[in-house]
Amino acid sequence: MGQVLGTARPGLRVQFRPARPDDATVAVPLIYSSGPAAFDYVFAVDGDGAAERFLQRCFVDGAGEFGWRNHWVGVADDRVVAVGAGYGANTKWPFTLAAARQILAHYGMRQGAGVIARGLRVESLIRPPEGDMHYLAHLAVVPELRGRGIGRALIDQLLGTAREAGRRRVVLDVATSNPGAEGLYRRAGFKVISERRSRLANAHVRVPDHRRMERVID
Repeated sequence: MGQVLGTARPGLRVQFRPARPDDATVAVPLIYSSGPAAFDYVFAVDGDGAAERFLQRCFVDGAGEFGWRNHWVGVADDRVVAVGAGYGANTKWPFTLAAARQILAHYGMRQGAGVIARGLRVESLIRPPEGDMHYLAHLAVVPELRGRGIGRALIDQLLGTAREAGRRRVVLDVATSNPGAEGLYRRAGFKVISERRSRLANAHVRVPDHRRMERVID
């Protein structure tokens, strides 16, 4: 189900394909870059890099929201240059069970309970999909190739998977501190439908306010 797409950079072509476990080295830092404040708020319990270490474990494990099975990657010149995910409300319980297993295995019972509690707080701000929604998440492109059309191509790829799943209402959330990403989503046909204030912060990080955006596809 891969899709070959040209970008604005001459000679650069991107192949989108389902992710694999061996994509983790590049894919996980990209996933983290899509929402570092929220990831650090929930998962960074033992210093810098803690959130990425947990995401690495989840990605290689394969199950749940952060697993490789839930992601697509864009490949150019034999390297991963983009990553993203798209899923529906039917994933709620499989993702919840996978997350609980992964968190307790990685952090243990004492720290894991706090991670789970913070994750639930973030879900009040960045809400999981419900009803007929198809939710896009973890969208990121390597920094040196941003602005070359790859992000838009990634969105188009994920919109295609939404169509194949029979869904027409596609949603995503974007931090108000990331106007560049919001501009990309607007150009891709998404409109802001709500904004949620964030009160989530700890000694190290504050999670910014988020806007929910939606696009109805044919």
